[in-house]
Amino acid sequence: MAISPRLLSDGESVVLSVRTHPKALVLPGLALTVLLAIGITAQVELHSAVLRYLIWAVALVGAIWFFVRPLLTWLAATYTITNHRLLTRHGVLTRRGHDIPLTRISDVAYEMDLLDRLLGCGTLRISDASTDGEVTLPDIPHVEDVQRTLNELIQRGSGATHT
Repeated sequence: MAISPRLLSDGESVVLSVRTHPKALVLPGLALTVLLAIGITAQVELHSAVLRYLIWAVALVGAIWFFVRPLLTWLAATYTITNHRLLTRHGVLTRRGHDIPLTRISDVAYEMDLLDRLLGCGTLRISDASTDGEVTLPDIPHVEDVQRTLNELIQRGSGATHT
């Protein structure tokens, strides 16, 4: 899950590395369960071997589309905070990344709905001085701790002190 050390500059170290909360895999897991139930029911109830194979083939394609694809997407997405910048990386076939120097971050806010509070995650909203304006990181585990850590690093970098 951690970012490759070759992407870090001299004197830069990883402070925190996270990926989205596993709640992102709940619906894909349910889809896989339903597809397996359909396949098993067809295996037990249908007498035609051709029809059973056809249903299993459709279930396999569905499992790849509705479970494997979201799982790979979840595994490939990481958010890393170093002592110098925030790095986001995502994408399975086409990798995308966004780096924001901590010195350019102007505001760090979080949002937690009721389900997020129960699961211990939330959405982190980071405002920066770029033309993009805001970066939204959904379903971050322990979002309040991540926000606090990011604010402390920003204050340290700007020379501000805690009171």
